[in-house]
This record gives sequence, structure tokens and C-alpha cells, in this order.
Amino acid sequence: MEFTVEFYESVGGRSPVQEFLDELNQSDSNDFAAMLAGLVKLRNRQYHREPLTKSLDKGLFELRHVGKLNTRVFWFFVKGRRIVAVHGVRNKGQAIPVRDLDIALARMNDWQARHET
Repeated sequence: MEFTVEFYESVGGRSPVQEFLDELNQSDSNDFAAMLAGLVKLRNRQYHREPLTKSLDKGLFELRHVGKLNTRVFWFFVKGRRIVAVHGVRNKGQAIPVRDLDIALARMNDWQARHET
């Protein structure tokens, strides 16, 4: 089963995940390549489980890569075999900062309010 992976865009046209990936490419090309490969793998349902992805709360999931820092992209499912990536973060610890979860949930809710009927 093939899925389409899309990036969230704000009302103003910003794509925070694309910006995150662009910055990651400049700062750590190995982690960038790993995250890009992970996003490609998300197109295939067999990768929608650990260790590549993990279910979080309220319909959010994380794509994860452990490197020098833990790199994560948060995403959710949409009808029609679509995945929308909403936020990216890097941190040293295993715990996801509450602020980043709140940002991801807010973007997911914003996307749903503007796109789903």
C-alpha cells in the first residue's frame, strides 16, 4: 500500500518541515540523508512501526533517527493514504519536549481545519 507524504504549509505559505530539513542538510548531512530516507520509507505501510516510527498521542506519529542528536519529524495520517509532516525537532534526550508536541498538534489541527470537511 503506497502512501503520499506531504509537508504542512501555514496559511502564509511557510513549510516548517522543509525549513527544518534545509537547516539539517546544512548542519548535519548524514542525519539529513537518514531523515530523507525515512520520509521515503513512510510511503510504504510496512515501515509504519518501530523502530522507524512510533505512535504518539492524539493521532500524531514520529519518524525518528538516532544520531549525534535525536532527530524527529512529527506527522499524521489523512484519508486517501496520505501523510502530512508537520514539525521537525532535534534534541539530546529521549523525551520529546512538550513545547514541540504542542506545536505539532497545533499544526495538525490547523491543517485539518483548513483541509478536511
